[in-house]
Amino acid sequence: MKLGVVGKGGVGKTSLSGLLCQAYVARGKRVLAVDTDSNPNLAMSLGLDEKTANEAPLVPRKLVVGLGDGTLSPGALLKEYGLPTPSGVTLLHAMRIDQAGAGCSCADHYMVRSLLGTAIEEEADVTLVDMEAGLEHLSRSGGTLAYADVLLMVMEPTHKSVMTAGRTVPLARELGIPRIYGVGNKAKGEKDVELFNRLSEEYGVPLATVVPWDPDVPKCDRRGGPLLAGEAQPVRDAVERIMAVIDSEPTPVNAGERDALLAERDRIDKRIAELQQT
Repeated sequence: MKLGVVGKGGVGKTSLSGLLCQAYVARGKRVLAVDTDSNPNLAMSLGLDEKTANEAPLVPRKLVVGLGDGTLSPGALLKEYGLPTPSGVTLLHAMRIDQAGAGCSCADHYMVRSLLGTAIEEEADVTLVDMEAGLEHLSRSGGTLAYADVLLMVMEPTHKSVMTAGRTVPLARELGIPRIYGVGNKAKGEKDVELFNRLSEEYGVPLATVVPWDPDVPKCDRRGGPLLAGEAQPVRDAVERIMAVIDSEPTPVNAGERDALLAERDRIDKRIAELQQT
């Protein structure tokens, strides 16, 4: 399964991504986490210290199957650039901005899309992509998450946040992502739960569950590490509900429209790779 996590900045994507990864590992799954944020922080949520996280190798743009001269299989890619974490998750850093004026990150996003389009399931049962904030990754060169099976849109209890998720839904459908869910996060009581339910219905966001606000999460952020065993149990329970929703609805197969979209994207991918080699 290939799972994308998106949302406005500060909604809690990385914290939930880390907990989802850990929960799948607890189920015995091989989990690959891909951090596509230009200011990556997922490593620390998976138990790595700051120094190791900052020195994590970046996947070179042209070393993905079908790209450039140095083609690597998914297994070879993970062996060379995958970073083991204390949580049992393998981490790939797709991009990082270390200096001003470094240029556009479009090629990095294309690299992630190419990776998701390969046979990565031979190496990972679950591939989770923690996306940077905004909607641009849903429009770059056919969409970074074009090969995702499931899209989770994380929302805060604000009108703007749910509205952003509502704008994301048609873009994700155009990309052919078959399963799209909203996740309400940081809910402080019934008023926030009611707001998520009301606005999600208004903006056409399929709401998977609402995650309660928990003081353990900001405490974890302040100390700069992962949530410890026994912390944020209500949030962990909500993560289990998200996984139950994902499990309850299998990804459609033999969907002619999606197959046609993916075939067209394969054609575009090959053409872009040819242009990069000239």
